[in-house]
Amino acid sequence: MLAALLVAMLIASLNYNSNLGLAFAFLMVGLALVAMHHCHRNLLALSVDANAETDAFAGGEACFDFVLRNESPLERSDIQVRCGSEALSITSVSGNAYGRVTVCIPVSRRGVSRFKQFELRTDHPFGWFRAWTYVQATLTAYVAPAPRGERPIPAAAAAMGQALRAQTRGDEDFAGLRAYQPGVSLKHMAWKVLARGGEPMLRAYSGLAANPEWLEWSSLEGLETEARLSQLCRWVLNSEAALRPYGLRIPGTEIAPACGPVHRCACLRALACYGIEAPR
Repeated sequence: MLAALLVAMLIASLNYNSNLGLAFAFLMVGLALVAMHHCHRNLLALSVDANAETDAFAGGEACFDFVLRNESPLERSDIQVRCGSEALSITSVSGNAYGRVTVCIPVSRRGVSRFKQFELRTDHPFGWFRAWTYVQATLTAYVAPAPRGERPIPAAAAAMGQALRAQTRGDEDFAGLRAYQPGVSLKHMAWKVLARGGEPMLRAYSGLAANPEWLEWSSLEGLETEARLSQLCRWVLNSEAALRPYGLRIPGTEIAPACGPVHRCACLRALACYGIEAPR
């Protein structure tokens, strides 16, 4: 369309012998050629890193983080990162710097979603041209079931944990600090760290490791598969928020009791991959 418009301007200016029209047409042609090269240069030698794996919940969004590295002194403007058919984020990167951008992809069902490639593109400076490149890198999203369900943790597991806690009460040793998580009781807050201007932290005690709770598939009789997975997901999040060590037992998988972000991630990925071949 741009080329047709420029040709029409040239023909009209020649037809009516308009010097001003010809000057304007040649100016626009020169501007278009310069814009084309600037659009191509905006992506030239730009490098990108991406987190290959992420976690999400069904009905939410799987977010991938990208780092764009610009090793030239020229600013790269309006860089678009597209992953999937609709997920798109835009950022600019200053010269000799790097920029971060997050692309969030809606995920509606539990499972493992793989994206074989993502796209970098730009239409800077005027939107007349578009330069693009495809990066061949597999991105994997582990989509855990949506945390639903009102059933409490089975009484047997809760009673065992309470009995063990009663026996070991007073024998808990301070084991360090861990990052704050919403929903945790304020009695575990490390107030001295917060008073010194640090990040919100929680106190962890080694004695709690002797009181695990088992979250078991067999304790949810009468529920369908997806309902069981959603309830187990809810239990995992509740136990993690309460700093209670917990283990997970589902058909074909058993995860030993522990606590912390790594253990939480392992449990949620086990629920996401249940009945589905895990990516290699």
